[in-house]
Amino acid sequence: MKARLLIIEPAQMVAQGLVAMLNEQTRFKVLEPIRSLDNLTERLITGRPDIIIVNIGLVDSPTEARADRQVPVVGLVYQYVPAEKLKRFDALIDIHDSQGAVVETLTKALNQQPGDNTQPAANYELSRRETDVLIEVARGYTNKEIADRLNVSVHTVISHRKNIMHKTGIKSVAGLTVYAILNNLIDESVVV
Repeated sequence: MKARLLIIEPAQMVAQGLVAMLNEQTRFKVLEPIRSLDNLTERLITGRPDIIIVNIGLVDSPTEARADRQVPVVGLVYQYVPAEKLKRFDALIDIHDSQGAVVETLTKALNQQPGDNTQPAANYELSRRETDVLIEVARGYTNKEIADRLNVSVHTVISHRKNIMHKTGIKSVAGLTVYAILNNLIDESVVV
């Protein structure tokens, strides 16, 4: 049986893109998307979704989107969001994720208990070396250039970048740059 999926997204282009992407899958039956939380309770009753994708800008907590139903809530991310807010969702998809990555994330979310984010508790503080790499990324240097500047291997830089992305929940260079500026790691005037 197909999992019923409800999309809550104010941008029609994004919502329709998700619908088109997920309708190609035999795993999901995509319900008519809604643009806000206004009629959510009614849609939860009539549509009985098994999983919800919600633009994280619309909710402070996934419980707002879940209401009384115990369904997984997957946050849709396409701008910088504090890591603390991201941890509240059952799973996350990024606007840049491939179709396969989105389907995999949704499938994993369906197989876990709602509200039970099974990601391991990790130390979300960046190490000193991760901070050094983040600063160089924000300054616009490539992995090779960063490796040369910090006297480490390219593989070490790539490893640090993966850790940074995991800890911050940010996948784009632009997002990491904003993160570095907001955390006073670099001055805006230094950014290329």
